[in-house]
Amino acid sequence: MPEALLSAQDLAQYCQVPLWTVYRWNSNRTGPRSIKCGKYVRYRQRDVDAWLDEQASDTRRPSAS
Repeated sequence: MPEALLSAQDLAQYCQVPLWTVYRWNSNRTGPRSIKCGKYVRYRQRDVDAWLDEQASDTRRPSAS
């Protein structure tokens, strides 16, 4: 069975951000890789997860030596 595609609304909910943030990511080309399906933009779950992994940063403070 083919992988289900996420809509912009699905992506916003998955990332827990407002929908306009997803639109801004698309406009600035800073968000996850997208697919144009006719007039719709869709996202593969694996592309979203890979993008999220790239966004992860280590916020721990370095230990004092």
